[in-house]
Amino acid sequence: MPETSPRSSSFGPYFARVGPRMDARGAADHRRRLVGAAHGAVVEIGAGYGATFPYYPATVTSVLALEPDPTLRALALAEAGKARVPITVHDGVAESLPAADESVDVVVSSLVLCSVADQSAVLAETIRVLRPGGLLLFYEHVRSEHFMLAVLEDLLTPLWSRLAGGCHPNRDTAAGIASAGLTLQTVERFGFSALPGNPRVAHILGSAAKPPE
Repeated sequence: MPETSPRSSSFGPYFARVGPRMDARGAADHRRRLVGAAHGAVVEIGAGYGATFPYYPATVTSVLALEPDPTLRALALAEAGKARVPITVHDGVAESLPAADESVDVVVSSLVLCSVADQSAVLAETIRVLRPGGLLLFYEHVRSEHFMLAVLEDLLTPLWSRLAGGCHPNRDTAAGIASAGLTLQTVERFGFSALPGNPRVAHILGSAAKPPE
């Protein structure tokens, strides 16, 4: 769950180890489906170790991938060289995207919006750089719809956030996307156990569009 806020220097190496295990359990297929609708100029926030890179379709003309963690960024650079579409990897954060207003066709977020310090700021930047009608493609784990589990997530979040790179397991990210001014197009909700022995946690996979002018 790469994020864009200050975090422990140990998070990058940890996520580099556990991320491929998550991918093998189903996250790779989630990422493949995530970017299936990507096209044109793409910005990917919190690109991590480049796990989405192999799945970008030929309809994509360029990807600017941002990753603030040096360990993950080095791995992403290596993956970018093997991708079938042009990908550049930069040190950057989602709260300040290095792209001009209305210059991007698609923004991709894969397990990132749970961990940014200010989700509303990231979504405002997303809207700024997207062209009218442009897409936010998102794959995120989110707050449970079951009351008792949601309460437990609320209780665990302060500690879990410190241990897991700023991750907030109790965020209602779909509601946040809609509140920011993007129009939800598809939202698939499902449970996913990222690692052996972990409970199935609520995830969403979908797209949202910037309204046309």
